[in-house]
Amino acid sequence: MKNLKFIDLFAGIGGFHLALKSLGMKCVFTSEIDKYARQTYASNFNEKYLSNPNLFNEDIWKADFKKIPDFDILCAGFPCQPFSQAGHKKGFKDNNDGNLFFSIEEILKIKKPKVFFLENVRHLKNHDEGKTFKTIYKTLQRLNYTFDYKVIKASDFADIFGGFASTELNGKKERRIGFTLRVGGGRSPITDRRNWDGYIINNKVVRINSKQGLEMMGFPKSFKMPVSENQAMKQLGNSVAVNVVGAIGKEIVSHLKLYAK
Repeated sequence: MKNLKFIDLFAGIGGFHLALKSLGMKCVFTSEIDKYARQTYASNFNEKYLSNPNLFNEDIWKADFKKIPDFDILCAGFPCQPFSQAGHKKGFKDNNDGNLFFSIEEILKIKKPKVFFLENVRHLKNHDEGKTFKTIYKTLQRLNYTFDYKVIKASDFADIFGGFASTELNGKKERRIGFTLRVGGGRSPITDRRNWDGYIINNKVVRINSKQGLEMMGFPKSFKMPVSENQAMKQLGNSVAVNVVGAIGKEIVSHLKLYAK
């Protein structure tokens, strides 16, 4: 089978790109609107197409979909905030991000790739009593694609980054935990229910840093974060887990080889 080509929509810092490139695939088009994420992306991928603004797109709705180079796989971690706790689960009513799914529909309709590979938060499945997920499901079926989905735990695809922590300062009880990153990278007080990345270890408040976050999300030590620590944590909190994308990418290759026979 020839080397597969893919496009990277709502690309963030390039988790899809990194994973699929490691499998011998080639990215031919990227779209990401956040200027800081674009900075990180460009710092880590030495690809000629990134110097072309038509191929390293900012606003997906301003792209000419017909002029996107031909590709085999559409990858999209379309914005999760409208469907997550952090975005108050606004869904398709969020005109800034929620309706970006329909740009995926338009590209699939025009370019007709072999495969789509979409990622979002687990709340998507139950958002608006399941109506949002049903809309996505039926939209993709109308385009004559099969549709499989699964809620996946990234910790099943890598060693768990964790340790022992207390539930309160001066607390004597400890429990083993897996460390996490907060979507959006914001930090809350240690006692706040929204705290996801602060821990009490040896009676001190410890925060996950970007170097640790890169390891947690499956990025190599050589991956550059040419932004502030706050931006780096935001980018990592919004990123896909590289190990998960790589594992699914291998399955996609296997299926394409099977159906090519």
